[in-house]
Amino acid sequence: MQRVKLQAIELSRLVYGMWRLADDKDTSTAHVQAKIEACLSQGITSFDQADIYGGYACEALLGATLKTAPSLRDKMEIITKCDIKLISAKYPDRRVKHYDTSREHIENSVNTSLDNMQTDRIDLLLIHRPDPLMDAEETGRTLDDLIDSGKVRAAGVSNFRPHDWSLLQANMNTTLQTNQIELSLAATDAFTNGDLSFLQQHKVPPMAWSPLAGGRLFDTAADASAAALIKRLDEIADTQNADRAAVAVAWLLKHPAGIMPVLGTNSLQRIAALSSALSVNMDRETWFELYTLATGQEVP
Repeated sequence: MQRVKLQAIELSRLVYGMWRLADDKDTSTAHVQAKIEACLSQGITSFDQADIYGGYACEALLGATLKTAPSLRDKMEIITKCDIKLISAKYPDRRVKHYDTSREHIENSVNTSLDNMQTDRIDLLLIHRPDPLMDAEETGRTLDDLIDSGKVRAAGVSNFRPHDWSLLQANMNTTLQTNQIELSLAATDAFTNGDLSFLQQHKVPPMAWSPLAGGRLFDTAADASAAALIKRLDEIADTQNADRAAVAVAWLLKHPAGIMPVLGTNSLQRIAALSSALSVNMDRETWFELYTLATGQEVP
């Protein structure tokens, strides 16, 4: 498995996303452990979480597994996120979904995540969404202090635009490591709106959430407009002894920004095939062919 060297840590090129962990019929520690081990056997060592995933349940499912099999922890890089506050039974006093990048909330969220995941450190903490009320000086100092404390090894962001990134980074002593943004054949804006160019300029490899478009690349009935794209993905897959998902991920891997796709599935069979994307040959013309089908128009 390829490794991506960030300034403070290394991650595996493919990241296993755990946002659906609580949706599985089987949430036992044995089954979660089987998923982790299926990833590790391919060299996928980075695991993506967030405090809110599964209605605040997914971190605890991972933690229960790590408590049962503590030797797994040192083989993993754990990524988690904070700042979204959901309306939920767990927090009945909240009136509206909102963001909170205050010191109090970030510190409380980190401490809760550490407890839930039964670990003494978070390898990469991401601010989940840009907060219109962010006090960048306070948020930046808080992230720096968490890194200095050892609770967090490195910090980054998710869904930030370049101006959001620059504001927060200007108020930090440590360096933001990555920006996790939506990237897929169904979400191509970042290729042309400056987001990827900004990250490349600053030598920051991005993470890609929903790299398979939330399953839309697998359901022609749900998205008839994608039928031509799906047909071509299948044709390419057939010639390379791969599947549609592997080709769609390989399309992201081709980009020189060093994109790290975050792939989430509860199927052990699909988990076992995640690394096949690294073996798909994606030449320039094929990349643009898929891009043309994805955007619905020829490049100018």
